[in-house]
Amino acid sequence: MDKKQFEALLTPPFTKKHVDAALDHFSGAVANFQSGDWEQCIAKAGKYVEATIKMLGTYANLTMLSGRRFSAGTVMDDLGRMPATAADDTVRITTPRACRFVYDIASNRGARHDPDEIDPNEMDAAAVVPVCSWILAEMIRFAQKGVIDTAQAQEFVESLSARRYPLVEEIDGRVYFHHPKKKSARDVALLALAYRHPKRVAEKDLVATIKRHGFKANNATTAVGRIRNVVDADGNGNLRLLTSGLEEAESLMKQDVSS
Repeated sequence: MDKKQFEALLTPPFTKKHVDAALDHFSGAVANFQSGDWEQCIAKAGKYVEATIKMLGTYANLTMLSGRRFSAGTVMDDLGRMPATAADDTVRITTPRACRFVYDIASNRGARHDPDEIDPNEMDAAAVVPVCSWILAEMIRFAQKGVIDTAQAQEFVESLSARRYPLVEEIDGRVYFHHPKKKSARDVALLALAYRHPKRVAEKDLVATIKRHGFKANNATTAVGRIRNVVDADGNGNLRLLTSGLEEAESLMKQDVSS
């Protein structure tokens, strides 16, 4: 299913501009999760929740303040205080509670964690993406009540989110890229440097990463030589991508997310 088909499932009862925003932010969160960009994933999840709360609040005839005056937390509180006769439990209680969980993580964690602690971003992203998926499925089920059941709604959402697991995996400092399309040794080198950016990567470590992806030592060494025009070398065998190299790596990641 494409975006227009999802819009048709949600409008009405929800307003199109808020539905459009929610779908865009959801897709963005999933794409960032798949590429291993945890902070951006969480940030997009927060924006997705804001758009979803606007959908619910507008549906429940609450006053939606604009710009900086809008407060997702206030609207969630207002929805929870509505009498049972005013709106369905999905609108008043169930979905706002799920939204609050995601919003609290997006607002209070991320880059604000203590530098002496383990970075929680990957763990948080792995928690919020499935909750965002559930929220969207529940909104579709509610909007199509009597037509679509919960299982069908979840199936539709999974078709939008495609892969739910990241395309980047790190085990004990060793990085692996799980890509649906075959990558060249040079591509792997670019992705490995982009993953570590802005930190530098030792050439020997870069060669080892390429070899872990099924390439022979000669091919790995040649690939490192083929990225010289898009890297800065510090003279001690350590490399960092230039802007042109980052653009290439980002293009590769976008190809995989959209495939």
